[in-house]
Amino acid sequence: MKKNNLKTENYIQSKHLDKTLLSKFGKNFNIIEERINKDIKNPKHTLNVLSKNFEFNFSTKDLNKFKKFKKIAIIGMGGSILGANSIYEIFQSKIKKDFFFFDDIDPKKNFFFKKNEKLKKILFIIISKSGTTTETLSNFLSLKILKKKAKNIIIISEKKESPLQIIARKYNLFFVEHKKNIGGRYSILSEVGMIPAYLMGLNIFRLRSDILNFLNNKKKIFLKDSVVKLANLLEQRKIKNIIFLNYAPELEKFLLWCQQLIAESLGKKEKGFLPMISSVPKDHHSLLQLYLDGPKDKLFHIFSINSKTNEQVVTNKILKNKYFLNKKKLNVIKEAQKNALIQSLKKKEIPFREFEIKNISETTLGELFSYFMLETIIIGELTNINPYNQPAVEQVKILTKKNLT
Repeated sequence: MKKNNLKTENYIQSKHLDKTLLSKFGKNFNIIEERINKDIKNPKHTLNVLSKNFEFNFSTKDLNKFKKFKKIAIIGMGGSILGANSIYEIFQSKIKKDFFFFDDIDPKKNFFFKKNEKLKKILFIIISKSGTTTETLSNFLSLKILKKKAKNIIIISEKKESPLQIIARKYNLFFVEHKKNIGGRYSILSEVGMIPAYLMGLNIFRLRSDILNFLNNKKKIFLKDSVVKLANLLEQRKIKNIIFLNYAPELEKFLLWCQQLIAESLGKKEKGFLPMISSVPKDHHSLLQLYLDGPKDKLFHIFSINSKTNEQVVTNKILKNKYFLNKKKLNVIKEAQKNALIQSLKKKEIPFREFEIKNISETTLGELFSYFMLETIIIGELTNINPYNQPAVEQVKILTKKNLT
């Protein structure tokens, strides 16, 4: 029997939900699910990225010549880099290479990077779907690494006339086509995430092995329950914030990926959740008072990894009286804090969800990526929001270009 490495629970009390919407969304879920399954099979649809028959625009044989690089820098923005960054952070202890991520305009970072690193010995992966992303082009060109037939540059972009495409062609650089039907925040399981993951030494086929679990087995019950209830909260507009309570520091970048996915997909038509990441138990001592006794406009997502450690607290040689922390392992202490918070949330009937990873692996992480994509898309479909576009962002990009010309 296959072991379940992911525990998921919803604690969204009925008092927060509208019964009419529950019924409506419950019926519509079945219609949308049928369409989702068709979209996954369609090579021209965004959701085809979840298909078992998904075809990469690269071969692993072509990438093997880049495996010699011990240091790799990825330059991109948003969904073009957040997924790879989260994969690296989670598996950093088993990855034998150093990765650098450029996902902002930071002149000091660029300066010290050029000063302290031998750029010729670093592999650069430049990712931009449009090939026009201002920050990506700015970082790429400011590093001054361009050379004819450079053997340490990979460009991932759409095959269309754009600055990045022109550069790749003019300098004869290794180019991988970014599928035009897959937007950045849904691209982690495509070339965008799998090329970096492969060069990290991870098994990219395991990353994609269980990505349809929440559509094909008993886990679909949780998916349906989740999207119906979250769409309900979104439509009522009383719950305005999703707080990711993160008890596993290695999940921070993954939650930043979730943050973009949720905010950019559902923040439209004056609707949306504001997703924020809260590091706990640290924030027990700064924000917990507000969380428990402040405005009731928040939904909490509790994330943890069931990891064991030999690190423990020893007090019997320091304190005369027997102290409750004596011989307690650090992971046990953190687990007790998480359970205490859950007890408090239940007592106050504050809505929350729990995601506990019992064993972090490529398979489990791929399943998590696909779950949140499916959940977000279906919530958008249920509430008449297009989860694939970002019209307000495009407007800012146009104005930025205008201000620079």
